[in-house]
Amino acid sequence: MEKRPKVGIGVMVIKEGNILLGKRKNAHGEGTWSYPGGHLEFGESWEACATREVMEETGIEIKNLRFGMVTNDVFEKEQKHYITLFIVADFASGTVTLMEPHKCETWHWFEWGQFPEPLFLPIKNQLTTDFNPLTIQ
Repeated sequence: MEKRPKVGIGVMVIKEGNILLGKRKNAHGEGTWSYPGGHLEFGESWEACATREVMEETGIEIKNLRFGMVTNDVFEKEQKHYITLFIVADFASGTVTLMEPHKCETWHWFEWGQFPEPLFLPIKNQLTTDFNPLTIQ
């Protein structure tokens, strides 16, 4: 079987200048901090995937979705390769809830540039650039 990259969506949810991060568990990148997100499904738009994943994982609604950037992420240890599309979105409503406790340990809001360690590989790769989601309108 030929190995091919998969498409992942990472959603940078902004609320009062802070970004939502969760601590991953029972998945590749276990123990690292990551944005809500997941796999782009066949025929699904980026925006629909971002909205669905954020609701499934956190129970909140988002608005004002816009393209952020993309990274090329090779997880050597797991032998996985992802193209990660980062979507920037504003918090719309709801209370952040741990909807999938088998996949995520906790959710917290952090200032941009003040993220905890260790970070999920796509975010580490993102931070090697000068990208700042707070400047994307």
